[in-house]
Amino acid sequence: MSMNSHQPQDRAEALFKKKQERLREGQQAMAEYQADRRAVGEKTARLRALRLARDAAESPSDGGSARTPALPKKTLAKTAALSKKTKKRAPSTAA
Repeated sequence: MSMNSHQPQDRAEALFKKKQERLREGQQAMAEYQADRRAVGEKTARLRALRLARDAAESPSDGGSARTPALPKKTLAKTAALSKKTKKRAPSTAA
């Protein structure tokens, strides 16, 4: 009889342990996701800087042709709209 009195408590403890494990796994997965996202952002920034440096070195004044690719008007409009949105979100530095 004493065995039956512990069963609900044992089940509750097992359920609690499972929930705690899921919580830890979720936190670990989120940390990994954020680290991956940060790494991609850093790589993108590095590659952009390299590309801009390369393009600056290959300027038209060197006798070569201008190597700026023609962008569709839609892309240019989206870029302009995005830059306007970004400017609106910037925090004010006026004191």
